[in-house]
Amino acid sequence: MKLLYRHYEITSGEIYYKGNDFKSLNPNDMREDVALISQDVYLFPMSVTDNIRIGRADATDEEVRAAAKMANCDEFIQGMPNGYDTIIEENGMNLSGGQRQRISIARAILKQAEIILLDEPTSALDHESEYIVNEAIDHISEGKTVVVVAHRLSTITNSDQIIVVDAGKIIERGKHDELMALDGVYAELYRAYIAEEVA
Repeated sequence: MKLLYRHYEITSGEIYYKGNDFKSLNPNDMREDVALISQDVYLFPMSVTDNIRIGRADATDEEVRAAAKMANCDEFIQGMPNGYDTIIEENGMNLSGGQRQRISIARAILKQAEIILLDEPTSALDHESEYIVNEAIDHISEGKTVVVVAHRLSTITNSDQIIVVDAGKIIERGKHDELMALDGVYAELYRAYIAEEVA
């Protein structure tokens, strides 16, 4: 994820974006096209509106609210003491993990980036919050390129392509049903994941 967000440069192989060699692109220009939704969401001690507006500084209040609705967070925001004007405590301590994650998704929606990077977006959430966050992720995925890193496999079962990596090498790739039919590493991981979830 950090490589795609240009925090690191590639040391071998090639990556192309819109036909251009990745290494030739200006990192700041690349970041304009990318929105990152991480498992570690950082929120600032300012209003809900201003936290969401980090996605795009010139967004109107109406655009902020529209993004929040798409991210499934408008309802809980409206229930806060001062709604969108409620001040979020340092690092979102007055919000649940799922609420913090949905505000992060609202930021990504507001940014209108072409590429969405999701780094373990539901790993720390309970099942109810995971379901709501996955719904929000589905909303932002339409018409976008979405790259997801996940160990919680329910996050990726609807993906167009799942890539299984072991020791830095791709060992399987395909859709969920194709990989299950292959009955290889992914199928084994998925069965173990489901057994753990129902235990």
